[in-house]
Amino acid sequence: GGADPNAPTGAGAGTAPGAAARGDGPEAGPDPDAALDADAAFAARVMDLVRLELRPGRSLPLGGLTEDHWVGETTVAKTFRAAAETLPGVRAGSCRITPDAPATGSTGSTGLLGRDAPRGPVRVRLEVAAPLTWTVPELAAAVRDRVLSVAEEALGMPVAAVDVRVTDMYEPDAPAPGREAGGTAAPGAPGDDPTEGPW
Repeated sequence: GGADPNAPTGAGAGTAPGAAARGDGPEAGPDPDAALDADAAFAARVMDLVRLELRPGRSLPLGGLTEDHWVGETTVAKTFRAAAETLPGVRAGSCRITPDAPATGSTGSTGLLGRDAPRGPVRVRLEVAAPLTWTVPELAAAVRDRVLSVAEEALGMPVAAVDVRVTDMYEPDAPAPGREAGGTAAPGAPGDDPTEGPW
């Protein structure tokens, strides 16, 4: 009737043979080298974005063939988009500017402009959306006139052609694509890249 003197006692009583008690031995902590690598990768990504944001873009020619005046592509694209948006209900999207004829130079055979490329007229491709109060031919003609006018009068930039692409026609009371009612940018819409526009 007495207690078995050989029975196990204490915190380890009842533990199966060979089983390790919880809490025994050191636990593996976070790898400091891995944390440093993650921080370095994040910092590099941030710097890439900063450099992209600060990049001035290509240079576009102003004036005649004998002049040496240049302006940044982002400035020109923003100006052309703003000109299109002076029309009632029109919202401008992507704006691309390329040489009217393929140019070679430091940019190779891609036709991209730069200070080493031959000077000459450019071709503008502008995407727009507008309410259904417009017809497509009227809209394209009006946008083309606004872009050509601001190119000549405000920038002094020779433009050979303006290609207008109508990407959407919406009900007059509906917000334009990429915008909420009241004209504000919709959440999650692209930022201020003037060559890309609000959608």
